[in-house]
Amino acid sequence: MPGPPHHADSSLVPAFIQTKSQFWEHVISKLTPLLDGQRDWVTNLANTSSLVYHSLLSYPAFGDGPSSVNWCGFYVDSSLFPTPKIRMDHNAASNVSSRLLLGPFCGKPACQFVDTTPGKGRGVCADTFTSCKTIVVSDVNAYPGHIACDGDTKSEIVCPLILRSSGKDVTLGVFDLDCLAQGGFDDDDRTGLEKIAQLVVDACDW
Repeated sequence: MPGPPHHADSSLVPAFIQTKSQFWEHVISKLTPLLDGQRDWVTNLANTSSLVYHSLLSYPAFGDGPSSVNWCGFYVDSSLFPTPKIRMDHNAASNVSSRLLLGPFCGKPACQFVDTTPGKGRGVCADTFTSCKTIVVSDVNAYPGHIACDGDTKSEIVCPLILRSSGKDVTLGVFDLDCLAQGGFDDDDRTGLEKIAQLVVDACDW
């Protein structure tokens, strides 16, 4: 008898998946069991970024060629990071407010933090965080204040992570994807990624 499926197999995309809406529903169906039984946000964001990134590599609409997604990950409000229990550099600054820190991701090294101070924050991630709305950028070079972590990136989509509790909305961070092609993301991607962002928020303790 075959053994149980491996976690890594979650990123495989069946051949019958033809549309983006089908693709994102498939990814969500694979993500749900990966989050089951785990409430730690670091663990869940790590598995989410890996699943989405590698699923996109397996999906022909993006693949691993000129239209591939070259970065997929999270920036999280610095206040949500745990206080260090062992500090080697006693002069190092502690987590400051009004900025996002780099969280789990897949792709090349990225900016360590994003300034979200009112009047000073710039770039797609900062704008998404402060507006609490998903931003789809078809050409990053035309976006005012764009922060280029990777010069090969041509388009980007960023979704806010919004915790809805007791009638209040709290923005926790952002879910960021970059693409090597201009116009890499559309409304189907927006819909799918917003569902994933909400699924992850609800699955974690913050």
